[in-house]
Amino acid sequence: MSYKIWPIGKIPKESQRPELDQVREYGYDWKDPWDVVKMFEQEVADFAGCKYGVAVDNCTDGLFLCLKYHQGRNVTVTIPKKTYISVPQAIIHSGHKVEFEDIEWSGVYQLKPYPIYDGATRWTEGMYEADDGFQVVSFQLKKRVPIGKGGMILTNNKESVEWFKMMRYEGRHNDIPYTEDEFGLIGYNMYMTPEDAARGLILMKHTPRVNEDSGGSFDNRDLSKQMIFK
Repeated sequence: MSYKIWPIGKIPKESQRPELDQVREYGYDWKDPWDVVKMFEQEVADFAGCKYGVAVDNCTDGLFLCLKYHQGRNVTVTIPKKTYISVPQAIIHSGHKVEFEDIEWSGVYQLKPYPIYDGATRWTEGMYEADDGFQVVSFQLKKRVPIGKGGMILTNNKESVEWFKMMRYEGRHNDIPYTEDEFGLIGYNMYMTPEDAARGLILMKHTPRVNEDSGGSFDNRDLSKQMIFK
């Protein structure tokens, strides 16, 4: 089997993703590719009915960062027993304990006692209901805006936004060159790429503004019976 060797430091033009060029056709002009991420964040925030959006690589990591923001340790976080398995895992990885309750939900539910809401299966205009807390949405392949993978933290809490943006990007300042950055936080690699943000902007143009929830307790298994969470 033969393959083409790429010249060092050069990527063949045919391998580049077209989303950043395509998004211009929808009226989004940009100078720096990261401008596209900012555009997508504001577009989703406006659609949801809140002030700020922080794009991340998936909804689970968004919930994880929200839990880390509260700096809780050994705090018990209560969630519905019928939900996706990554949610209790994120709770445990963030240093909390998980407890399940038997409640029905659709589209969005709270990670009690924190003002954190998993809104992975809700996508409809004005969907934000977290007040000054955090509501995390998903752009996974089966969601209403199916980028393939991705998530976003929605909030009215201005103080948290810069923290989230640095934590998603290895503790770096996104607008400062790597060689000049003084960093400031021990962060994670959880950012959304400009190409994925461009796909999100394009997909939003083709998605109805009002939608039924795409999931809830009715289509999830009972995780309280899993031995790993005992």
